[in-house]
Amino acid sequence: MKIDLNCDMGEGCGHDAELLDLVSSANIACGYHAGDAETMRRTAEMAVEKNVAIGAHPGYNDRANFGRTEMSLSPKQVFDLVSEQLALMKVAAITAGGRLAHVKPHGALYNQAARDTELAAAIAEAVAAFDQDLILFGLSGTVCITEAERCGLTAASEVFADRTYRNDGSLTPRTQPDALIDNDGRAVAQALQMVCEGKVMTMDGTVISVRADTICLHGDGEDAVQFARSIRTTLEKKGVTIAPIIRTI
Repeated sequence: MKIDLNCDMGEGCGHDAELLDLVSSANIACGYHAGDAETMRRTAEMAVEKNVAIGAHPGYNDRANFGRTEMSLSPKQVFDLVSEQLALMKVAAITAGGRLAHVKPHGALYNQAARDTELAAAIAEAVAAFDQDLILFGLSGTVCITEAERCGLTAASEVFADRTYRNDGSLTPRTQPDALIDNDGRAVAQALQMVCEGKVMTMDGTVISVRADTICLHGDGEDAVQFARSIRTTLEKKGVTIAPIIRTI
């Protein structure tokens, strides 16, 4: 069994170098919700050095709210927003001696797209128009995945080790209590359940099915490095290989 372990990076949180020793894919902020050209290039260089797949992490142009506040943009505006950030990240990746392998939307853009087909389509179409070989990460079981596949992209179903779930398969909003998992053992147990059983327990105790191609950890968490180390170690002891996703289409 194989699983990708990804982490959001280049957001100024100070753990990137340590995390890159533990994950297989890096989602690098493209300068809109966080980061800048120098941070993008430097993070990409470290990823190349550690043989970690480089991904673009495009978000809303809203640094004040770290891209975590929902916005109402037209499909054309979302298409352009994503396209602009992909272009920036591609330059950073090439300058660092690597290549852009995947795309994972950030924050509010990601969560809105998980429930809005039109928004998910705009993102997928932007990625496909930019580079058909890019892998698009999306929340497992949502329109993000179906729209990526409709556009002929390889879609990676993403699950979260450090977030709780609602019984419709969506993530518990950060505005609600217990949205974040801050216990190492609980994060490991959730990751194991999702990878080995294809299931996750929701906040109301319901167990739902999920497809897990890649597990996300947030690099801005205080315990991000410990979580990543514990999850990787535990999965490997179970015979699970940690490796980047390979394009299948």
